Amino acid sequence: MSLDALIYLLCLGAGFLFLVILALMGHFFEGAGHHDVGSGGHAEAGADGTDGSGVSAFSPMIIAAFMTGFGAFGYLLSLVPATKSPLLSAPLAAVGAFAFASVIVSALRLVFRKTQSSSESQVASVVGTTATLGTGIPENGVGEIVYVQGGTRYTAPARTEDGKPIATGAAVIVTRIVGSQFFVKPA
Repeated sequence: MSLDALIYLLCLGAGFLFLVILALMGHFFEGAGHHDVGSGGHAEAGADGTDGSGVSAFSPMIIAAFMTGFGAFGYLLSLVPATKSPLLSAPLAAVGAFAFASVIVSALRLVFRKTQSSSESQVASVVGTTATLGTGIPENGVGEIVYVQGGTRYTAPARTEDGKPIATGAAVIVTRIVGSQFFVKPA
């Protein structure tokens, strides 16, 4: 085995081992750190200081993925006679590893965007829609409405605009939302 193939295998093994260690630390030690600095304290977000949700290209997980990809691509390229020379295999392996890490970053950012998106703007769109009282609203009191948005059933505390009671099961219209409290009037 040539020295360059051995180096590629070491990169592959070390990168993969690092990925496994990071995954285990994240699973058993909740992110392997009790830090709450930069990127919202998420270990997968890296240290780029953006404080945004998602994944940084400089996170330990992505660096380990790049290293693993570099080792894998480099080893495979060192087996092909046309790219056996380290002068060809190393740059090509770096390009392959960059593409591999970029795909992982993009996929993880897509996952985080979908799972960490805020529903705040969606709640605001409930104003003007019809809901049903799951729990009646007593005079000057609080009840509970049931509404469906985007195919999902939600409940929320509700008060009447005028303080008058409304019975359970009645249809109401959401007039405004203040904090987590929905104000309604009879439909």
